[in-house]
Amino acid sequence: MAGSHAVAGTVAWVADQGGTGPRGAGRSRVHGMGGVAYGLGMDIPILRVVTLNAGSCLEPHWDLRRHEILAWLDELDADIVCLQEIWEDATHENTADWLVSQQPVGRWHWVFGGFPFAFARSETPDSVRFGSAILSRWPIDEHELYALPVDPDPAVDHPGWRLQFELLRARTAGIDVYSTHLAPPPAQAYHRLRQVHFIDDTVRATRDPEAACGPILCGDFNAEHDSEEVRYLCGLATIDGRSTYYQEAWRAAGNTDPGYTSDWRTNPMNAPFNVPMKRIDFIFAGDPFFRPQGAGLVVSAALIGHEARTGIHASDHFGVTADIRWPQRPR
Repeated sequence: MAGSHAVAGTVAWVADQGGTGPRGAGRSRVHGMGGVAYGLGMDIPILRVVTLNAGSCLEPHWDLRRHEILAWLDELDADIVCLQEIWEDATHENTADWLVSQQPVGRWHWVFGGFPFAFARSETPDSVRFGSAILSRWPIDEHELYALPVDPDPAVDHPGWRLQFELLRARTAGIDVYSTHLAPPPAQAYHRLRQVHFIDDTVRATRDPEAACGPILCGDFNAEHDSEEVRYLCGLATIDGRSTYYQEAWRAAGNTDPGYTSDWRTNPMNAPFNVPMKRIDFIFAGDPFFRPQGAGLVVSAALIGHEARTGIHASDHFGVTADIRWPQRPR
């Protein structure tokens, strides 16, 4: 563990595993999800981003599912990975740490940030931290953990309505990357609106305005694609008279199928929850308008983890991967 700091009683720490990785460093490609970007007729440098709620704390069969996640990460050869529902305590190693440790030395630089979590099955519950991890092909130059607003007056008197969730930021290769996890209950949409407002405020305050590629925001938003929470981030709705704009990768890539990331029909891990099919996991990319050399434009997006590579699904969620144009990609 290289470098650590505390934020308001929480834990955020960063670990380096070395260089840029054995495969694909500096490559220029648009992968099979979208072919050549928008008919440009040429290879272009691409940033590949993945987000997945790993479900490493509460859902069963982590000892098997973690190998499925590794299989997908190896297949995708991503540049940046945002993982939610990562955890650790005094007697259990960080679940993202395990994933990183199974990759070749030098493949990943990474950071974790989390908060106490009352629902973890732990012999040392006071030591539990539950949150997000960001993995990058390049060194993590700085990082910070932010506490999302907690509902001050929840409609239901249940600790699940008062959970402290996170926004984790990492700057890597000049890009500001954020991983988050919003309030889960469907009826807490009013509270998720507060949370996305906070997230947008934080991104505005912490992103590098001179960066060639805009900020990348990933996570389990527990909000459907046509909800006010997501529409606000897409510039399609206002909150308290204010608006913002990010590309929602699935929509921006031109996909027309629903792209459900919570799907009881096709994911045995999801079926026991008895919830409707939804798309609740997202990659958002900052406004690409007039960025240098066309940087920051989403060119393709696809589901990941929707098919079992090792005989078991990776999580109760499917993840999302997106390719984003990045001519300034480090070589």
